[in-house]
Amino acid sequence: MKYLKSERYMTQRYLDKIMGPNPVKLTEELLQNHAIAPGALVMDLGSGQGLTSVFLAREYGFRVIAADLWSDPTENRRFFSEEGLTDAQILPIHADANALPFAHETFDAVVTTDSYNYFGRDPSYLGKRLLPFIKHGGLLYIAIPGMRRDCHDDLPPELLLSWTPEQMEYMHDAAWWRALIGSTPGICDLSVTEMEGNEEVWNDWLACDNEYAAGDRRAMEAGAGKYLNFLSIVLRRE
Repeated sequence: MKYLKSERYMTQRYLDKIMGPNPVKLTEELLQNHAIAPGALVMDLGSGQGLTSVFLAREYGFRVIAADLWSDPTENRRFFSEEGLTDAQILPIHADANALPFAHETFDAVVTTDSYNYFGRDPSYLGKRLLPFIKHGGLLYIAIPGMRRDCHDDLPPELLLSWTPEQMEYMHDAAWWRALIGSTPGICDLSVTEMEGNEEVWNDWLACDNEYAAGDRRAMEAGAGKYLNFLSIVLRRE
């Protein structure tokens, strides 16, 4: 696809803030034909250094809570201010995805890019620790790295050039995620689909001057990408 909204975020200032395959392009693809109203209160869960949060606030007109466990909210707030965004538009919060510090039914929607697979593989997670914070009728949009076909019993050697079997446990195929999430009470309109931009978002990441990107190059240059994909998961709370 053509990432028209993401074009302005391809400068070095923004690329220095990505922590994996290009999250801005993933978010743009995830939100194609989205149903979140302008001005909606949206949690960017696992927001990292805040780049996707800026993207959601500026390009879509959402009021954004940037929730992340590992980034510094003070640094993120400084970045948001430098981008010309106010606290009314975007607010950083230090938060653990397993213990979110909000009242139930706070958010019109939650968007989470390249992070849900770290905490959402617990079958009880969605129903007990995330869904309650979304309003009834509200939406959840997830973009996560996955596998074209689960192959944990016989991992291809290309994958093991950069990642351990334990690290690969964070990735599964569409059928695995559909079965896991589909068993959650209180959801409807579940969609799990393969995203288009796998090669492009990986190329943006591998071109970065970053030790983690350098660590991923060996596997990807050996052809590991043919086993991987990104998945879009969209659902509504009943």
